[in-house]
Amino acid sequence: MPEHFTPRAILVTGGAGFIGSNFVNSFMAGNPGCRLVNLDVLTYAGNLENLKGVENNPSYRFVKGDICDGGLVARLLAEERIDAVVHFAAESHVDRSITGPEIFVRTNVLGTQILLEESRKHWQAKAVPEFRYLQVSTDEVYGSLGDTGFFTEETPLAPNSPYSASKAGADLLVRAYHETYGFPTLNTRCSNNYGPYHFPEKLIPLMIHNIMNKKPLPVYGDGLNVRDWLHVKDHSVAIECVLKKGAPGQVYNIGGNNEWRNIDIVNLVCDLLDAKLGRAPGENRGLITFVKDRPGHDRRYAIDASKMRRELSWEPSYTFERGIAETIDWYLANQEWVGKVTSGAYRDYYDRQYGVKP
Repeated sequence: MPEHFTPRAILVTGGAGFIGSNFVNSFMAGNPGCRLVNLDVLTYAGNLENLKGVENNPSYRFVKGDICDGGLVARLLAEERIDAVVHFAAESHVDRSITGPEIFVRTNVLGTQILLEESRKHWQAKAVPEFRYLQVSTDEVYGSLGDTGFFTEETPLAPNSPYSASKAGADLLVRAYHETYGFPTLNTRCSNNYGPYHFPEKLIPLMIHNIMNKKPLPVYGDGLNVRDWLHVKDHSVAIECVLKKGAPGQVYNIGGNNEWRNIDIVNLVCDLLDAKLGRAPGENRGLITFVKDRPGHDRRYAIDASKMRRELSWEPSYTFERGIAETIDWYLANQEWVGKVTSGAYRDYYDRQYGVKP
């Protein structure tokens, strides 16, 4: 299918986070003629060391700032003649949303509304010939599935955590801006991502880190919750595909067609690291510790990504066997990165690289 839209200057929000930084690295490698501006407030989850490979590229610009700052957003859109926004910036850890939901509402709902409004005004001023706004969301907005079935783009939204509720609210604002103003929006909803640069509070990198340090491996409840796993590099390609080929106003589910129970993921990582670390078979499984279940813990997610395959000719390229092996190898080979993240040392990289704070 030919490309319908080719951006010339793209604003990426949250591009120093896990999925955002993988997208920035992938997009810049494949689109040398496009300028990319990365707007990130650099919360704990933002790590500029993920972007060392592009920081000296003349087509790349990093701006430390908040999506809730409408004046800053408007200025960047105008001075860079932005014709596409890809919105990753979000508070995203479910556990943190349970203990402190306010920041999730501020960033994920209010921040999205401000970004939408400034983008709409930029678009309506006809500052650029064409424009796209792409909202990166999650399958968690759909709630929980039973033992069978899949989430489709028509599945009603039924979020069960403050995090997923804030993402659902943002998605509905995106829909409203398209329906009310004709604003050319796109919305993607993905399954669980894994791969390089994943912050070690999430399941797979946490298990890898704890196994290497012989720490307990906490598993919620009975460990039988099911997730569909998608390699972050496949997700990055899918987002670019939606940006260039997607139909405005549409939602696209992005999944790996790769369901695993949490306990099976943990056992697999344990077994692979037994071999890689020279430990006795089954040694790492002895570190597994079942802990009290998370409140409102969704039992199963599973994505039907057939619309992506049918309409945009996208499907994941990674098998899980290849993806998880490469992910483990990446963490083993990047212990300096892991050490800086777990110690917090990465957080002064902005000051060291960019000098004085804005």
